[in-house]
Amino acid sequence: MRILLTNDDGIHAEGLASLERVARTLSDDVWVVAPEQDQSGYAHSLSISEPLRLRKIGEKHYAVRGTPTDCVIMGVKKILPAPPDLILSGINSGANIADDVTYSGTVAGAMEGALLGVRSIALSQGYSYVGEDRVVPYETTEALAPALLKKLVATPLPDGVLLNVNFPNCRPEEVAGTVVTSQGKLVHSLWVDERRDGRGLPYYWLRFGREPVEGKKGTDLYALRNRLVSVTPLQLDLTAHEIRDQLTKALA
Repeated sequence: MRILLTNDDGIHAEGLASLERVARTLSDDVWVVAPEQDQSGYAHSLSISEPLRLRKIGEKHYAVRGTPTDCVIMGVKKILPAPPDLILSGINSGANIADDVTYSGTVAGAMEGALLGVRSIALSQGYSYVGEDRVVPYETTEALAPALLKKLVATPLPDGVLLNVNFPNCRPEEVAGTVVTSQGKLVHSLWVDERRDGRGLPYYWLRFGREPVEGKKGTDLYALRNRLVSVTPLQLDLTAHEIRDQLTKALA
């Protein structure tokens, strides 16, 4: 089995090194094509106004000056000798659940893989802060992902479906199990934080803010809060099929 790895945290991210160790429990034919720099929050974006720069940094390891989507396209259509059998995107530093899925470059890497007809799985790891330091227990994903991935790879999926897997912020032995989930709903918004540079000119940061929410049972939010691994099937078809008839009648 040929496996292509990518991420959105960048080619030197600790989570990508962890993912490679996981992938090598499944196959010896592992390729890494990841962004040169952090691409978090770039979602499913393409670099179409600038050239893509490719740099080989080791055997079967490449960095692309572009987005996770660019990396998957370069891997499948340019770098690998033949299309991969599996694309793994991650391991992201932080969960990709609920509404955050729409912003996630990690999920976008798997999304592009699904568009190209390759079985694709995004993996993310919850974290916490100790003081000002982010602590990400990648050992939890490393311990649990190999067995889980073997089951997921063996499970048939329809065309246009990818899997979004999130691991809870706890030690491996504290994980309560694995559940199949749906997307939850976060209550959050973005603030525009205005600052001044050394010349007194304004510049801006987008800043997240969230309100506490109780994730409904069966959602990815509920799973992670209860120390469960969340497996959410996502589909490329964004059509709201349930209101098609209503719209048809309204336009008749």
